[in-house]
Amino acid sequence: MNGTRTANNQYTHKILLVEDEPDLANLVKLNLNTLNFDVIHCTTLKQANQNLELKSFDLILIDRTLPDGDGLMLCQQLRHAGKETPCMMLTAKDSEADIVLGLESGADDYLTKPFSVLELRARVKALLRRGHQTEHEEQQLDFNGITINCDTREVIAFDTQLELTAREFDLLLFMAKHPKQVFSRLQLLEAVWGYSYSGYEHTVNSHINRLRAKLSHCTPAAELVKTVWGVGYKFSPPETRSH
Repeated sequence: MNGTRTANNQYTHKILLVEDEPDLANLVKLNLNTLNFDVIHCTTLKQANQNLELKSFDLILIDRTLPDGDGLMLCQQLRHAGKETPCMMLTAKDSEADIVLGLESGADDYLTKPFSVLELRARVKALLRRGHQTEHEEQQLDFNGITINCDTREVIAFDTQLELTAREFDLLLFMAKHPKQVFSRLQLLEAVWGYSYSGYEHTVNSHINRLRAKLSHCTPAAELVKTVWGVGYKFSPPETRSH
């Protein structure tokens, strides 16, 4: 592993920070170093790609407004290449449309500037934990026409493999492990994202909508993720296989 330091001065996690504001970059790096995370800092998309070609990272923190382009391009590039490295956007673009765009581009989280150091640390730790959550779980969940493989992180819905982001997979897996149980947006935020802030419920909404849209292409006769009005969402497995 890369990043918490051990007795031989190794880290448990390695983080790539792509940020062109020097003061903010130094603040982020300093605080993550205190958690014993190894932070590699660069200021452009070109430098980020050079680092990604040479090293593997456990997490990438990306500013959107960079000297040579939008940080979203890096996130999209990683997802198109099939790489599931967790990505969190750090940006001053705080409109709902910008947040939705970031999440739809494959970002796992979206933190708007200015942000508190405590919130940054909490979210970083939550994203790093995510990669280890399925180590001791069942290898596979099977429903009528739906297969969720926890090891390969693949979902087969009625003979079609779904292209899910890492966070979409985590959301589906959590609800599928508790079929027909209703969860509020705050409960899903805490269980899947690892933190609980009522102001970020729209994050859950965006992921649910995208997950539901992808499932609907394969299961037009079955609404697998249902809205329980006034409460939240639930996973409702198909009773019979549909075509």
